[in-house]
Amino acid sequence: MPITGLSHTIASSGQSPPREKGRQNLNNKELVITPEGLKALEDELEQLKTVKRREVAEKIKIARGFGDLSENSEYDEAKNEQGLVESRIIFLEKTLKNVRILDHSELTNDQVMVGSKVKVRDEDGDEDEYCIVGSTEADPAEGKISDESAVGKGLLGKRVGDVTEITVPSGAVIRYEVLDISSAR
Repeated sequence: MPITGLSHTIASSGQSPPREKGRQNLNNKELVITPEGLKALEDELEQLKTVKRREVAEKIKIARGFGDLSENSEYDEAKNEQGLVESRIIFLEKTLKNVRILDHSELTNDQVMVGSKVKVRDEDGDEDEYCIVGSTEADPAEGKISDESAVGKGLLGKRVGDVTEITVPSGAVIRYEVLDISSAR
C-alpha cells in the first residue's frame, strides 16, 4: 500500500518486529526515511509478498513429493527459507508503520541533519563526503551513513566550521571538521 505525502507519519502498531542482525528493535521508534527509501522498502515488501512467497510455496510443494518429511533436507531448507521470508515481511510491515518521510523542503544547509550531504576533513587532512540517511537506507560503500551510526550521530546538528570528536565502535576517536553541508537530494 503506497504512502503519499512527504511529511506523513504513520501510526505504530505497538508490537515489536523480530530482531534482525545489525538492526535495532524499532518498537514505536520513529524512523526518518527519504521518499526514495520508502519506495525501496515498499517495493521489497511487495516483491516478497507476491513473488518470493509463491516461489517458496512451490519449493515446499516439490520437496513434499520427495517422500518422508522427517529425512527430507529439501523440505527443511524450503521451510527455513519460508520462515526467513515471513520474518522479513513482518519486519518491513512494522518498520513502515513507524516511518516519517523526509520532506526535502525542510532541509537546511545551516546544520547537519538526516537528508544532508556533509563534507568533512579528518585530522590527517583527508576529506570525505557522507549522506546522512535513516538506518534502513544506510550503505557505507556508497557514502550513505545512518543517523544512528557513531559518525552519523556525531555529525548531526553540526555546522560548517565545527570540529567534532567521534568515538567509533573500535574505540578509536576520529576528529572531523565540517567543511560543507548541502541537501543529499
